[in-house]
Amino acid sequence: MRITRVYTKTGDKGTTSLADGSRVSKTDMRLETYGTVDELNALVGLCRASLGEMPKLPASTRNSLDEWLERIQNDLFNLGGDLATPIASRWESMVVVGEPETTHLEQMIDLMQRDLPPLSEFVLPGGTRLNAELHQARTVCRRAERIAVQLQDQAEINPQAVPFLNRLSDFFFVASRWIQFAVGAPETTWKKSGGLRDLKLPPST
Repeated sequence: MRITRVYTKTGDKGTTSLADGSRVSKTDMRLETYGTVDELNALVGLCRASLGEMPKLPASTRNSLDEWLERIQNDLFNLGGDLATPIASRWESMVVVGEPETTHLEQMIDLMQRDLPPLSEFVLPGGTRLNAELHQARTVCRRAERIAVQLQDQAEINPQAVPFLNRLSDFFFVASRWIQFAVGAPETTWKKSGGLRDLKLPPST
């Protein structure tokens, strides 16, 4: 593929082309689905950038997670292309996510879990920048999954899309914990009575 022009002006009236050339409104659920997958991909790129800025992280952990995240980015791009293509318009050599990708996510989760202590409390995002970004990736992934389910109710899509996104959100959660463990940083845990209600402020003057 060779892209010579970024702007085409063809979407100025609120419509856009799917991969097969058919035009739909930019409010179409299909657009919302693969647009959210694209948003997630951008966020994974941010996670990878932050990963390179953690000097205390063991090289083996950094290299493994960076490779996994890069491969996930490629799968998300493939998923976006799949969602942008009506099933009837798929081409023979089209690469789509399937059971192998979801199985690999499960195996990566299991590898990280081996290093982690059991979770006894709910955790909050934070402690390190990358931890918070991985949690953000988790929430955007969950949103992509919810929208994909809505699209699935309206049109035929890859039946493996939702399971892949479901397992991917689990991956981001475990990866957020794995990073904290690898750098020896404590996890931020939820405290039921730790909200604003019990905050002690100085008296107003």
